[in-house]
Amino acid sequence: MAVSMWLAFFAASWAISLSPGAGAVAAMSSGLSHGFRRGYFMTFGLILGILTQVVLVSAGLGALIAASSLGFALVKWAGVAYLIWLGVQQWRAPAKPLVAAEEGAVQVTRRQLVLRGWGINAVNPKGTVFLLAVVPQFLDLHAPLGPQYLVIGATLGFTDLVVMAGYTALAARVLAALRSEHHIRVLNRVFGSLFVAAGLLLASFKRAA
Repeated sequence: MAVSMWLAFFAASWAISLSPGAGAVAAMSSGLSHGFRRGYFMTFGLILGILTQVVLVSAGLGALIAASSLGFALVKWAGVAYLIWLGVQQWRAPAKPLVAAEEGAVQVTRRQLVLRGWGINAVNPKGTVFLLAVVPQFLDLHAPLGPQYLVIGATLGFTDLVVMAGYTALAARVLAALRSEHHIRVLNRVFGSLFVAAGLLLASFKRAA
């Protein structure tokens, strides 16, 4: 990949990472529930989900999913169900200040956070369709594609590491300032509702003709 082409994709990657979506909601929800140090593990899962999408697209499986009505529907409704499940879990999360949660309640493990993040981005046909539409514009079809997809995956991963750190830290700062269970309960329900809304938006997403 030529440097000029990579710079263009690098700029696009920031726009992709900064755009609001299920990943941003997940990062903020994780920071809100677990603080920055633990909550940031959600980001590693989100990045693994992006890399999964890149692998699918590079292997040609993304095109098959986008072209197959059944395959697209299966992936879409799995993603819808998963986002709504996360929303219900967030809505029902304990309304405890961070210090109290660390002292008493059993916390979600880092591995669980990584798996949740992976599921959000991996089971999302919108990501597949987006990559199929955007990535080819930055590829040199006369050069080996494998190294170019590696660069694309690494670039998307880097920008997400930075951007999701910001989202997680922002939510964690809010959490650290809260001492009222009522306020934490309200925020849990706000983020739970955002997950459900993201699931409903995904449900309305249609396969390109």
